[in-house]
Amino acid sequence: MLHFAPVLRAYHQTELIEAGSDEAGRGCYAGPVFAAAVILPRDFYHPLLNDSKQVVEEDREILRELIEEYAIAWAVASVDNQQIDRINILKASFRAMHLAIAQLQPSPGYLLIDGNRFIAYPGARHQCVVKGDGIYASIAAASILAKTHRDAYMRQMHKEFPEYGWDRNKGYGTPEHRDAIEKHGLCKYHRKSYNIDPKLMGLFDGIPDIYDIERDYS
Repeated sequence: MLHFAPVLRAYHQTELIEAGSDEAGRGCYAGPVFAAAVILPRDFYHPLLNDSKQVVEEDREILRELIEEYAIAWAVASVDNQQIDRINILKASFRAMHLAIAQLQPSPGYLLIDGNRFIAYPGARHQCVVKGDGIYASIAAASILAKTHRDAYMRQMHKEFPEYGWDRNKGYGTPEHRDAIEKHGLCKYHRKSYNIDPKLMGLFDGIPDIYDIERDYS
């Protein structure tokens, strides 16, 4: 059964080339944070397009192919767990967004950013939109690309460290992942700054604060 998404706004303004940007993986215990930036034609429409967390995996993959085929421009970038530990996850998310935006041709003059904070990108105006991935088509498209590209990356990482179940939990703090960390410890892809080592902090005290950042590991 198809689950049709609400009709999303095609654009915020018409004066400048407009791109939407979003990230995936802020709340993960392991792996990079990914971000995407997308410039869509103003007549782009698909009934399934929505915030990636509201779209089932099979439909996300369908949307990824359509977005990559029909977007005027799109790009995906990532910042790895070591950089996340050095600069913190918020700054790493903004850096990934900047890296994605920098790849767009044509270059956008106006950015729609999912969330309530952003570090200004040189040469472009921006508007932060809370829950923007459920409001603007370009942000929703960016959320789909960030999510699907990150999920594919985590499935590859699972082959190196299958004990953590990253093909299923994508690095998020599920009970399965927590149990695996307790049994096997942390590996080189875990985010050490997230204080998730049970040997150091009393079996995951305080972890729900991180886990609640984002629950889109399905």
